[in-house]
Amino acid sequence: MLDPKIIDDISSKVTANLPKGLQSLQSDLQYNLRSTLGAALNKLNLVTREEFDIQQSVLARTRAKVEALEERVKELSTQF
Repeated sequence: MLDPKIIDDISSKVTANLPKGLQSLQSDLQYNLRSTLGAALNKLNLVTREEFDIQQSVLARTRAKVEALEERVKELSTQF
């Protein structure tokens, strides 16, 4: 799950760079941008770098176990 602070920071930066004529609508635009951006990013099912690294290490351990089991199966199949 994305940190809501990141979405707030992005929407604040976008609305801060609006042309002078649109800055009067800044709070309304920032609210709508925050909602839209949050919904769009949540649909992407993004994960944090920490979650990604954890899953990557789990996958590496799983691959090693599968390779060891494949070797064991080969050894057992040659015995019979």
